[in-house]
Amino acid sequence: MDADLPLREPLQTSAGPAAKASARAASGGGLQVFIDGAFYPEAEARVSVFDHTLLYGDGVFEGIRLYNGRIFRLKEHLDRIYDSAHYLMLNIPMSREEMTEAIAETVRRNGLRDGYVRLVVTRGKGTLGLDPHRCERPTVFIIAATIQLYPPELYEKGMKIMTAATRRNLAESLNGRVKSCNYLNNILAKLEARNSGYEEALMLDAHGFVVECTGDNIFIVKGGVISTPPVYLGALAGVTRGCVIELAHDRGRDVREEPFTRYEVFTADECFLTGTAAEVIPVVAVDERRIGDGRPGPVTREMISAFRARTQTDGHPV
Repeated sequence: MDADLPLREPLQTSAGPAAKASARAASGGGLQVFIDGAFYPEAEARVSVFDHTLLYGDGVFEGIRLYNGRIFRLKEHLDRIYDSAHYLMLNIPMSREEMTEAIAETVRRNGLRDGYVRLVVTRGKGTLGLDPHRCERPTVFIIAATIQLYPPELYEKGMKIMTAATRRNLAESLNGRVKSCNYLNNILAKLEARNSGYEEALMLDAHGFVVECTGDNIFIVKGGVISTPPVYLGALAGVTRGCVIELAHDRGRDVREEPFTRYEVFTADECFLTGTAAEVIPVVAVDERRIGDGRPGPVTREMISAFRARTQTDGHPV
């Protein structure tokens, strides 16, 4: 972080949500957004129209959850964004320690104990040409707000999903482990789902193997064995995915990262999705094939309960 762009003094943590909301309103209203070392009211938070993330999708981001005043799995999220940036030859202009404090301060300034943090590192302002070397300096911005991805009733009853015709990007074209700001592949599949009346869509690779959904990782359960696609097929190494694998191992569950097709999904006993925004959500039908008995199964419910318990104690305290 530049020495001439210091963080301002943090809000008093003893103030309640109402007092903090009043403080935000007095400072310009709405959210307080971190941009390159300073905080701006939501209405004044801007990046250049010449930023290559806007022009070309050339940047990286993370979605991070906040539970009970703790930033959940912050180290894992920072590991991923710094690795993604390295893959793109994008130099993040902040140390991990500075980034950690900037995220925590953004949460404090918005008076949140539970919420969602969006961390974005852009390539920065450049020319209208493609060459990223003409970009002056990467921009870092952080938003802390709230999020609800799916309706609450779907977590109790389960959701129905479909398979998108849009195939997942080849790993050698854009590796799925890179959480880049170019999400058009996922968006096209999401459009298919919404146009067909579904909340989510399953995505396959060029060979017909299941990879992930448009915004979530997928797990199936068969005979007590939990399976999820390996990341080398093009799936994102989801932080929630990793947490669920860890929780399942802790409970003595057999978890396998192995390729499978829609046949294994259709004939599974259970199916569930994981993601930072989605958390853990049951799937009860895929392409109008009922999964198991058409209700969230016992392993899925166990993972939901275990994950929710873990979120209350795991994380970087704000």
